[in-house]
Amino acid sequence: MRIWIFRAIALALPLLVVVLAELALRATGAGDNWPLFKPNPANPAYLVTETDIVKRYFANNTQLPTVKMEPGFLLADQPDNAIRLVVQGGSTAAGYPYGGGASLATMLEQRLSRTFPGQRVEVVNTALAAVNSYTLLDLADEIIAIKPDAVLIYSGHNEYLGLLGVGSHYLASQSPAATRLIISLRKLHSFQLMEQLYQQLNQPLQGADESSRTFMARVAREKNIVLDSAQYQAGLQQFDANISRLLAKYQRAGIPVYISTLVSNVADQPPFNSKPIPAMAAPLLQQLAKANTETGAANSTDAALLATLTLQAAAEHSADFHYQLGQHYQRCGQPEQAKSQFLLAKDHDLLRFRAPEAINQKIRELASRYNATLVDSEAAFIANSPAGLLGNNLLLEHLHPNVQGYFLLADSFYKALGRNQALGSWQKPVPPEIAWQERPITPAEEYAGYLRILQLKADYPFSPEPQQVQFPPAQTVQQQWGQAYVEGNLDWLSLQNRNAQYYHQQGDGDMLLKILKIIADALPHDANANLQAAQILLKAGRTGEAKGYLQRALLTPAPVTEPQQATRQQAKQLLSTLAH
Repeated sequence: MRIWIFRAIALALPLLVVVLAELALRATGAGDNWPLFKPNPANPAYLVTETDIVKRYFANNTQLPTVKMEPGFLLADQPDNAIRLVVQGGSTAAGYPYGGGASLATMLEQRLSRTFPGQRVEVVNTALAAVNSYTLLDLADEIIAIKPDAVLIYSGHNEYLGLLGVGSHYLASQSPAATRLIISLRKLHSFQLMEQLYQQLNQPLQGADESSRTFMARVAREKNIVLDSAQYQAGLQQFDANISRLLAKYQRAGIPVYISTLVSNVADQPPFNSKPIPAMAAPLLQQLAKANTETGAANSTDAALLATLTLQAAAEHSADFHYQLGQHYQRCGQPEQAKSQFLLAKDHDLLRFRAPEAINQKIRELASRYNATLVDSEAAFIANSPAGLLGNNLLLEHLHPNVQGYFLLADSFYKALGRNQALGSWQKPVPPEIAWQERPITPAEEYAGYLRILQLKADYPFSPEPQQVQFPPAQTVQQQWGQAYVEGNLDWLSLQNRNAQYYHQQGDGDMLLKILKIIADALPHDANANLQAAQILLKAGRTGEAKGYLQRALLTPAPVTEPQQATRQQAKQLLSTLAH
């Protein structure tokens, strides 16, 4: 018996040392904490998301791309009748390249607030560019802790070439289990210290400074991930394992999940990297292209040649081969055959910045397995694309939607929530045409998104070498402001304040109302912004919505200045008037 006691002590001592070291480091402030939600210093009634959350996944001196989460605010004490949703995902869920105005969270919050005017609606964004299923799983416990009514997921494009992706430079481990362990250990201050010491002893050689390059230009370590190869299967297994754990967590917590299929540009985005087209097939493809150009359709001989080439392409596994065949079928008015070839081109693209079709298959399987609601955004995009071929009409490049596409994505989630009668009685659903008119994004932000795509496409993989970006001359004041915003000469709030002043001077009440609501929704803790939104809503006769903004204006710390006291007094008086 005594020997077992000694053995237990021998095993416990190292653990005790680690625990004491961890407590000492935390007490002295050594190490970093990167919680998803933290107290809002401007107003303690609110929590705010950690914009630098990505830093929790890497050592302190690791060179990372500039990836930040849009700040989102939520009440620290959730009211009983409040509606709270949380969005998870990557850059598409976050609204790139337009920013928060195009995000799933903002578009849904704007529309749901109109649907449930008597309730406080919070759609909290936790999506950010470049992350994948590891981040979604890691954030789950903190999301569960804020007790959302549902979690909305749009993710899957970054499993190969996102942060911690299987083909990424930012890879923690080849093993999903080891990666998850490392993510957990990095929350320990003692582990952070050991990691820093290790890096100081093993300083890597300094390479060329690529800080000015886009994330896409820097992230790809593996540029040739062949369909069905071991690395390809590793990406699928990683996604399956992490999303399975994620959905199981939410299922155990009793939190409904809405998970969406993914959308990719297949018709207008050529493969980034492809096995060459066979030498004998290339002139035949040129012959078909010439025939299509001259006649606009294929004759029987060309049709037979096309069928032969299609059989050959199936054996060659060349993404470029499939893509060119898809273009020929599209020109010939055969959209189903074109779609088949375009999807094969995407799946055989060796540079995996777009999720393969197998990811969408897994999303459907996982939704069924864990009783999550499938949101078929892909089907909605197909239904709104010419001949059902996803291309530039709704997408900006390989996978990010344009403003119409972002609205369609949010509309897909909105309709799924409505079909389930989630969140309460849907007595006042907002029609799409009204929601589109009130979309929470300004012309200046739309133009800023256009300029960011010019920057993106001026570097790898759209261009072999980085190109100097020449912005077109701005034609309007909105374009001037959009360019200043992109160049860092104008911050978001200053941009919106200029918009408000501009539309006030123009006498455009509808746009002024939109801008003031955008500002108040982005800054729910700002009493003055919410009072201004309430006042213009009252002028528009939208008293139900105005009441919500007035209540937010009152939810502020004890006033310490005369302007704050005046704002609260005005809000109280208006609420009192509405009550009578």
